[in-house]
Parts: sequence; C-alpha cells; structure tokens
Amino acid sequence: MLKQSELKELKKGDKVEHYLLTRRSELRTTRSGSDYLSLELGDKSTSLNANVWEKFEEIANTTNIGDVVRVNGLIEEFQGTLQIKVLSIKKTTPADNVSPSDFLPKSSRDPNEMVSEFEARIEKLNNVNLKDLVKKIFAGGRLTKFSTAPAGKSWHHAYIHGLIEHTLEIIKICDLVCDFHPELNRDLLICGAMLHDIGKINELSYDSSFDYTDEGKLVGHIVMAATLVKEEMKNIPDFPQELEINLIHLILSHQGKLEHASPVVPKTAEAIALYQADELSAKVNAYKNALASELKSDSNWTKFISLAQTDLYKSNNSPDPGEKINKSLFD
Repeated sequence: MLKQSELKELKKGDKVEHYLLTRRSELRTTRSGSDYLSLELGDKSTSLNANVWEKFEEIANTTNIGDVVRVNGLIEEFQGTLQIKVLSIKKTTPADNVSPSDFLPKSSRDPNEMVSEFEARIEKLNNVNLKDLVKKIFAGGRLTKFSTAPAGKSWHHAYIHGLIEHTLEIIKICDLVCDFHPELNRDLLICGAMLHDIGKINELSYDSSFDYTDEGKLVGHIVMAATLVKEEMKNIPDFPQELEINLIHLILSHQGKLEHASPVVPKTAEAIALYQADELSAKVNAYKNALASELKSDSNWTKFISLAQTDLYKSNNSPDPGEKINKSLFD
C-alpha cells in the first residue's frame, strides 16, 4: 500500500494527496438549487466530510460505499470542524494496487494474543456443561470470524478485531465483579460475556466497509446469538434446563432496556452485571475514540456527538487518547 500521512495528522491548509475509502456518498441539493456530491472519506485513523461541487457526476455514478478513491485537495475548516475541499477525485483501478481492507481501522492489540487470552479463559471454566458449550460454539472456524469482526458499525470497538477486544474487556470486568460479589455464578456470567455478542459475526459485514448484513437488519445479533446457543445446547446430552434458561436470559437481556432492543430486561444478578459490564466497555471505548477523532480545531471540545447526546471535553491533564485509541481498558 502507498505510504501516506494519516488524515488525523493533517491540519487546516494542508494538502490532501491521498487514497481514501468512501464511507458515505450522497447527492444533495443546496437551498439555492445547486446539486453537489457529499462524501465521507477516511483511512484507518479517521474520516472527514468532503463536498464535490463540479464534475461530480461520473464519480457519483461509478463509486459505491467501500470503494477506494484518489483525492487531491486541501484541508479546510467549516464551523470548527475540518473537512476536505476536493480539487480532483478519481476512482482507483487495479493498477493502483490498493485494497479497501488497507483503510479499515484495526485494534492496536495483537489479535493472536487476544485469541490466546480468550482460549485460556475458556479453560478456566469449571462448569463442564458450559465449557463444552463454549468450545463447541467457537469450533470450526467460528473463533477466527469472532476474532476478526468489529463489535459495531461506528459507535464502539468499530474496528477489525474489535469484537474479541470488547468481549475480553467484559470478561475482565465480570471477573472483578465476582471477586466483589462471590455469590454470583462466575462461570455462568463469564460464559454469558463470551457469548452475548456472538451473533455479530453474521450481523456485520466488514470486507470493504462496516455495515449490517440483510440477516443483521432483519433478525439482529441478540436473537441470532440466542438461536445459535440454543441449537448448540441440543448437542450436549442432558444440558441442565435451569442453566439453559439463565444463559439465554443473559444473552437476551444484555442491552439492558427494551428500547435498546433487548427482548427482556435483566432479571437476575448475573444479567444486571453483564449489562453494566457491556455498557462500561462500550461507552468508555466510544467516548475515548470520539475524543481522539472529533475534537474541534483549537478546542478541548468535540462536536456534538448524536449517539452520546452531548459534546465531550478533553482535559489538558489527560493522556492524549490519539496515541493509543484502540487499546484495551486493561492493558
């Protein structure tokens, strides 16, 4: 891949001579009736808005989300936010020798290290039925998909290897909670942490961009995970019914609220622990990545983050989140 500076390193007035991934492409019309092409272009480090005002018809008709384009332009500022002023833009060809996967963000944690950590935690399960279940579910190449997939499209752990990183964070939080509250069923809770997002391996596509599959949109990862787990339970003779019900409840309730797409709300101590651990991992990751990528120019504040329903503040006393924006909470 061509060596080029990261978008997040560019400042107002800098030249853009980059290959970039198309993450959004929309034809729009101004209030005065002028048409233009509105794009979101990015690399591994961040994305910026870009508007094309002239001769954009060809690129609009031939370029899809997930395509790589060659951009020449300048970094400019609009309402405190950096964007790209496009001077020329062209869709790449095989001769450019670039791939969409080159531009997808990746976890800064070593994926092989995370897989080893995950497998070691499976071995620590004491409940024979749960250990057998987890091993069956992650056999046959499923662990490879699980360790590659992002955990989300854009909000938290939205990068390659993000799903296993997110899951390991939750496992560690749940282990700590069980140290404080030994009456919790540790094996049940940890197994719920391992399996709660397993449906995301089929909910999300991530070959050239992060998006939802048809199955992901129509069914959703919670139902997909519960269905998968119940099917695998059938392959374990005499799997205890109460254990089955409690584990399925952890999966179905892990997003905490009906309005957050959980079919049921948490109704056991283990379920509320899993929900809060999931929230902690997701929110901290999302907020620190927003602080790294969405700060306004010459300001300690981000733009308004719609999913957070607020703007965010970066303290001058805090470490720079841009240095290690994908590191695990526990590294």
